Amino acid sequence: MPKSLGKDSTCSIARSLEVLGDRWTLLIVREALIAGSTRFQEFREALGIAPNLLTQRLTFLIEEGLLTRRTYQEAGTRSRHEYVLTEAGRSLNLVIAALSDWGRTRRARPDGTSPAFTVEDSDTPVRLAFVTDDGDQVGAGQLVARRTPDRELVGR
Repeated sequence: MPKSLGKDSTCSIARSLEVLGDRWTLLIVREALIAGSTRFQEFREALGIAPNLLTQRLTFLIEEGLLTRRTYQEAGTRSRHEYVLTEAGRSLNLVIAALSDWGRTRRARPDGTSPAFTVEDSDTPVRLAFVTDDGDQVGAGQLVARRTPDRELVGR
């Protein structure tokens, strides 16, 4: 599945897309994050994905460290696997939130649904924002992006 993307495959965006560039991958992560799906059949039912494709994607997500496979067994049945997000997988909530925000505003539909993100312990609503080191919010239209070596961004 991983491919080298473009001339600058050292770019953090290209490196991320090598793992996340397939739509099924992000939809599996979405189901795990938002619906709490962990079982093969839950993913199949939610996504309508072919079993062989789902098996490939789950295996890939495990290899990339976004999911871990755990064995479980319900009384009277054979043992099965569940797929649980790792810390790296859970950290994709920011990516899912950004995609959701963009889709809600730029691809609005009257029958659309979107996840609402809240603080776990208090259910306080949160939203995405670009924030300066001083705590000031900056609108996306005010931003400029420049290629910068990763080593210069460490600790920012």
